[in-house]
Amino acid sequence: MFGDVKKYLEGANRPPLILNKHIGYNYTAILTSPYGDHWRNLRRIAVVEILSSARLNLSVNIRDDEIKRLLRKLNRVDEFGRRVELRSKLSELSFNIMMRMMAGKRYYGDDVTDEDEAPRFREIFKEINQVAEADNPADFLPFLSWIPIIGNYEKRVERIAKKADLFLQALIDQRRNPNNPNLLHQNTVIDHLLSLQESQSQYYTDQIIKGFVLILLIGGTEIFVTLEWAMANLLNHPRVLQKAREEVDIKIGQQKWLEESDLSKLPYLQNIISETLRLYPVAPLLVPHYSSSDCTISGFDVPRNTMVLVNVWAIQRDPELWEDAESFKPERFENYNNNVENEAHNKFMPFGFGRRACPGVGLVERVLGWTIGSLIQCFEWERISKDKIDMAETNGLTMIKAVPLEAMCKPRPIMAANN
Repeated sequence: MFGDVKKYLEGANRPPLILNKHIGYNYTAILTSPYGDHWRNLRRIAVVEILSSARLNLSVNIRDDEIKRLLRKLNRVDEFGRRVELRSKLSELSFNIMMRMMAGKRYYGDDVTDEDEAPRFREIFKEINQVAEADNPADFLPFLSWIPIIGNYEKRVERIAKKADLFLQALIDQRRNPNNPNLLHQNTVIDHLLSLQESQSQYYTDQIIKGFVLILLIGGTEIFVTLEWAMANLLNHPRVLQKAREEVDIKIGQQKWLEESDLSKLPYLQNIISETLRLYPVAPLLVPHYSSSDCTISGFDVPRNTMVLVNVWAIQRDPELWEDAESFKPERFENYNNNVENEAHNKFMPFGFGRRACPGVGLVERVLGWTIGSLIQCFEWERISKDKIDMAETNGLTMIKAVPLEAMCKPRPIMAANN
């Protein structure tokens, strides 16, 4: 079964959704573009020019600074610890990391780069998330667009897309101006794409750059969703939290803060992240696919131009595929990365699979590992009561924890030594 599904995922197109048309620059962005030469070029740019290990290494100082800011903010507690709300802090972390990587700007918390621009950015992304989560019957039955209440959806999406486009164009123009006093550094994704534009202007157009930046922001800023689920699971499973803390203390210690380069020393931490993604994939139905030709999946005929939703949430919780499927057991992923024959490879795909898989996996794994590892190293964590954390999920394309996570947080010795 999974061989058929993965073979399909490798070559599938994207459906011509109204959201993809306007937010995805008329289906020319990497997430919305149909399979073909243009998409292959976009994929190459993403993998080689934007999200390669070498490029990610150049932005390590951004992630370091933002994680340290989070730790210091959490350290503003009394000696007995106090109740903290984590979602907003983790969300700010994700947005600031991505915006600084894209355009060199902070829009949340202290030291906001532009007080006028920041609220515009926040409002635009709030509106994008709202229309992305909204049902649009006209995507499935186009004739329904004549009904005013349904037809207004496209007008709303188009209006938001224009606002986003103007905002992104302003970011590009600012980075293009070498005399702009607000530029924090010259190593952003936009800077790099503009340098490529100088030699290949016909391909690296402003529209292509805007499409890349928008898709990366939409995908990257959802890192906070997994961060929150991971911390909630650790609070509900003190044994796992203790084992992760022991690993960090033995491999890293309390004398220096965890660094991104240390993550390879922490296999159990990686197992925790994998198990979190198994139970709580950010996109439980993945990104919708669109069959490029007639095909058969597990005996079912799928005609050309059929929208297919892959329920990865169900696959990764199927009791016929996973032992004790509903339980949080990071140990199930031991030796996963070192054994390609491991059966988990056939049923674990929170980032999709094949050519259409998320190209930003490397960045996501770095931020997840570094953030969770730092929170474990620097603080003692407990539930706010004896009751377990409510793990209810919201409905929608993105699976967010229904109740924002709160916890008791107490600094460990390393915070006093490095504050």
